Amino acid sequence: VQLQASGGGLVQAGGSLRLSCAGSKDTFSSYAVGWFRQSPGKEREFVAAISWNSGNSYYAESVKGRFTISRDNAKNTAYLNMNNLKPDDTALYYCARNWHLTIIPGEYDAWGQGTQVTVSS
Repeated sequence: VQLQASGGGLVQAGGSLRLSCAGSKDTFSSYAVGWFRQSPGKEREFVAAISWNSGNSYYAESVKGRFTISRDNAKNTAYLNMNNLKPDDTALYYCARNWHLTIIPGEYDAWGQGTQVTVSS
């Protein structure tokens, strides 16, 4: 199982980034996809998740109204559009897949390697 997260970088506060999570055909289109993040010294936290058919999505309160999760099953790719970024959004961002839509990291069975997002003030 392979998920590849990309798109991270250094951005000023108020800026935007778009993260991508690419999977293979047999590991992606039938699964929910979640985005999580982890900062040094902190536990991995839920950011957003989307069902296999884009019918449902969940967001952490801290990112609602700023982040949008989407997916394109034809491209086996999920996205996290991040707007109005804040220094508190600085973290290593991971994507993961699971059979059902959930916000609990431990229920995801496959993870990408992470992409660093750094927001300067």
